Amino acid sequence: ADALHSDMSITGCSDSDGEDMYGLDGEEKAYADFNKKEEIYPQPPFIDPITYVEGTYESAVANVQICQQNLKVVREAMKDFPPKH
Repeated sequence: ADALHSDMSITGCSDSDGEDMYGLDGEEKAYADFNKKEEIYPQPPFIDPITYVEGTYESAVANVQICQQNLKVVREAMKDFPPKH
């Protein structure tokens, strides 16, 4: 069966930065702005506003912290693996 819509969620991180974004059909629905400390909904003014439940930004902060911790664990676990030739 073909889906009517394509929904996506992206969480990514580095040691010093993070990204948390939601999209629908190739369009950005919402993203966490870690500088402003809030969830941003980049929507045109002619539509009824669409938002997520309260706590979405806090969830994004937690997800990026988990991502950064996982990154540290993987780096530690992989440090003794010989490089592939």
